[in-house]
Amino acid sequence: MGQQANTALPSGFQLEEYTIDRQLSLGGFSIVYLARDAEGKEVAIKEYLPNSLALRSNGDIRPVITPEHQGAFRYGMKCFFEEGRALAKLVHPNVIRVTNFFRANDTVYMVMEYEQGRTLQEFIQTHLGHISERFIRGVFIRILNGLRVVHTNKLLHLDLKPSNIYLRTDNTPVLIDFGAARQTLSSDTPMLKPMYTPGFASPEHYGDRKNLGPWSDIYSIGASMYACLAGVTPQPADERLQRDQLIPAMVRWEGQVSDQLLETIDWCLNLNHMYRPQSAFALQKALMENGDPPPEKQVSESWLGQLVDKLKNHAKP
Repeated sequence: MGQQANTALPSGFQLEEYTIDRQLSLGGFSIVYLARDAEGKEVAIKEYLPNSLALRSNGDIRPVITPEHQGAFRYGMKCFFEEGRALAKLVHPNVIRVTNFFRANDTVYMVMEYEQGRTLQEFIQTHLGHISERFIRGVFIRILNGLRVVHTNKLLHLDLKPSNIYLRTDNTPVLIDFGAARQTLSSDTPMLKPMYTPGFASPEHYGDRKNLGPWSDIYSIGASMYACLAGVTPQPADERLQRDQLIPAMVRWEGQVSDQLLETIDWCLNLNHMYRPQSAFALQKALMENGDPPPEKQVSESWLGQLVDKLKNHAKP
């Protein structure tokens, strides 16, 4: 079955005790709705509906799954359900809260708290190249608080990127969309077809993925911090493995941001997973060091020193 667009459930549709208001987002793996519970409180509901395996046409409620895709669809549904069960156990201010999950209409639904705000990706697009070091440290130190809880529960996110980091109206961040978190830290878990986002996925996301671990999410954090400074997605890891053209943060933003933050970003983006921070705690500790950006005087002196060095080198016979 080729890629297709699935039709969302209609406004006003009654789904268990929830009433669908409208579609919030449509992806290749799921549809997310804004809905209200029996007490009228707003919630977000994520519906498992991979468009490569199932098709729901206009006017239909249940998806059509061809016989050859039944096995993959059911396995994915089981993983989605287990993911809901795992996330429902996570209670942390920096991780999206799953309040319910259930089967209906031949698929599975995950009910989450609805948060007001915008994604970090939207923030990046609004502030292209003008995001402060203080803001970056503040957001990612808090996101790592949530990621530590995820990893402690033997889950990996595996699709960390600015569009999966949600900023509440007070700019406190929340990890969302664990659609790729079907790979646990247990080695006996079978895997679905890999889902990742080029530019933010680690080198381990490609190939047989046997080296996936917490350090893989760390790469994605580094790529997201890089994107905050660059305003664009970094070079994909698979391309970097062939010909690494990613300008190191230490080179690209020298003198504009503290060396310590730039070194930390480059540490996260090491192509060899063994040379990255091995845990969310290790990265968080690094981000909590030397939190102040360089004073303007220090920046100018840094550039003056570089110029003097270049002139000295040029004058050498």
